[in-house]
Amino acid sequence: MDEVWRESPATVHSVKDALNKGGGKQRAYTTYMTILARLHRKGLLDRKREGKMDVYTPRHSREEYANARARSEVNGLVEEFGDVALVHFAKQMASLDRKRLEQLRRLARDA
Repeated sequence: MDEVWRESPATVHSVKDALNKGGGKQRAYTTYMTILARLHRKGLLDRKREGKMDVYTPRHSREEYANARARSEVNGLVEEFGDVALVHFAKQMASLDRKRLEQLRRLARDA
């Protein structure tokens, strides 16, 4: 996703070239094709056919994705652990300094 956000719009070739340039194990074109197709099926990417190429764009900004992911994770923790999870969130909040608490309050108002 990072590479698609950085490059948008992106092709399988462009993602492969950028990520394989970073060193480490070189991955095949088909590996990246599979990953991008899965991200498309999960609703994270839009796909448009241009000739013989698929061009991918993110459906959500990084910030939108992070917000949705965090909301889902927190909801999952509260659903699974109930009040115990909420107690731990409250303890974390109580340990923060005033400046950080005010930043979080602003974020909560805007969310």
